[in-house]
Amino acid sequence: MDYLQKLNYHYRPKAGWVNDPNGLVYFDGYYHVFYQHAPDFEIPWQQPMHWGHARTKDFISWEELPVALFPDMPYDDKGCWSGTAIVKDGVLYLFYASINLPKGSERKAQTVSVAYSTDGISFKKYEKNPVIAHYPSDGGPDFRDPAVCCIDGIYYCVMASGNPESKTARLLLYKSENLFDWDYVGIMSEWENGKYAECPSFMSAGDKCLLTASVCPLDSAHYFSIMYGSFEGGKFTVEHTGEVDRGPDQYAGQVFTDHKGRNILISWIPGWKYKGYAEKDVGCMSVPRELTLVDGKVYGYPIEELRHLLKESDPALTRTDTGFIINREGRDPVVYNGEIKDLKILRDGYIMEVFVNGGEDIFSVLL
Repeated sequence: MDYLQKLNYHYRPKAGWVNDPNGLVYFDGYYHVFYQHAPDFEIPWQQPMHWGHARTKDFISWEELPVALFPDMPYDDKGCWSGTAIVKDGVLYLFYASINLPKGSERKAQTVSVAYSTDGISFKKYEKNPVIAHYPSDGGPDFRDPAVCCIDGIYYCVMASGNPESKTARLLLYKSENLFDWDYVGIMSEWENGKYAECPSFMSAGDKCLLTASVCPLDSAHYFSIMYGSFEGGKFTVEHTGEVDRGPDQYAGQVFTDHKGRNILISWIPGWKYKGYAEKDVGCMSVPRELTLVDGKVYGYPIEELRHLLKESDPALTRTDTGFIINREGRDPVVYNGEIKDLKILRDGYIMEVFVNGGEDIFSVLL
């Protein structure tokens, strides 16, 4: 497999390491995608994380823009980690996990900072950063990935964390009236026997709300949880849940609402186990998938602009009497057993995304 070949529809930068999608937003006529980025290296952790930046009008033709966030301040000199974007009064705000190493400490401090832009290209950091300077007692040192949204005129920030004493992965909720002054509300969601949660998203979805997170259990592999439910008085009540993307080669999905009202999921392919896998980083963004709730079940399917790219067969996928097999080069195949009413495939070089039964299941695969 040629892992250096150009991808046609899946965005990746011309050079440098890429992981989590950040700050997915529609602003000033473009879809903007930010991402964790090491611009000078093809493997991670050789330099503190930056925020890379690209934009598109159709998710097919991409324009790579200058790096949006540099780790150039005392409060973020160990990295500008994951976060989200929000538009307020014609200004684009980026909320990110600002990482530093306090003097005399052996553990990095994880705080929340904000940068803003009027043109969507050049960003200025807020002069009073960080806006959330420490985790609450309900959380722990793993305290990152701010997800900011506005619901009924109030701004909310969901923080990913975990509590070492109770051994629970947690999402913690803050609220604000101005995006800069934040009050802690409490535990929004939690999972027992967990190390921590990562990469949340939170937003309105019709008359309900949508909450997502990557959950890291103590003794098993991570999984991506998508939750629909009600949100009242700062409390989120789960009514429907699903995983949708079965992987195996994806992580850190983030959801945003576009100007058409669609809740769109983009994930990072292929995930951490492929760092240093090839001469050049093979990481990229998935195609955007619209999330819907159908008869109580969560579905994800390519947005309308990309559906003309879907095929019903591919040489790497073999149909069987009980499902299908996807062959990966030098690694175990991906095996699906289950009823198939519909099967659609999006193949782009060494990346394959398979949508089963209209998006009831998704398989993101590095071939």
